[in-house]
Amino acid sequence: MLSLKDVRKSYREPNGDSLLILDIPQFELAAGEQVVLRGQSGCGKTTLLNCISGLTTVDAGSIVINGHDITQLHEMTRDRFRAQHIGFVFQTFNLLPAFSALENVLLGMTFTGQKPDPRRAARLLDEVGLSHRLDHKPTALSVGEQQRVAVARALANQPSLLLADEPTANIDPAHQQQVIDLLRAACEKQEVAMLLVTHAPEVADQFQLWTTLAS
Repeated sequence: MLSLKDVRKSYREPNGDSLLILDIPQFELAAGEQVVLRGQSGCGKTTLLNCISGLTTVDAGSIVINGHDITQLHEMTRDRFRAQHIGFVFQTFNLLPAFSALENVLLGMTFTGQKPDPRRAARLLDEVGLSHRLDHKPTALSVGEQQRVAVARALANQPSLLLADEPTANIDPAHQQQVIDLLRAACEKQEVAMLLVTHAPEVADQFQLWTTLAS
């Protein structure tokens, strides 16, 4: 369901030189497959997730998701495609502070162009153990609870692909496994493919590894 071929991405350094961040000849992720990506800091892991999601454009190559090469889509079409097919769990959660947990998940549903489903949003929050926190804003939630809201939001539109960028980096060790278990269970339940970035060996050891990125 995900296929990368000859993907390259560079950034311009302050002195004007071009710095190559990504050079991926080929990568495949099958439907329902769960793979973890490791690599040194600065080797391009987050950049890769951003490119796969269409948040960042590549310099060359193709990124095909469910038969659609997102590198060929115009920005508005790419944004709609991302909302419909891709869930993204950000390292810093990216919850809107003025909105409750339920409202944050509902907002994630608005970008598909379909009417948000409050019952599904509430059910997702219940599945991540937050049925008693629906009306709480992020500032009233613990860090672990905020990440669980982010997981529920990422699954709100029934994506076929879930991208998770260091989902346990800002969570205390006692709750790291809980978040990983939630992600894995949700993916298995909905047959969602997942590409997860982590620096934690105890997390990576639970997954099939893809370790070709190097700085």
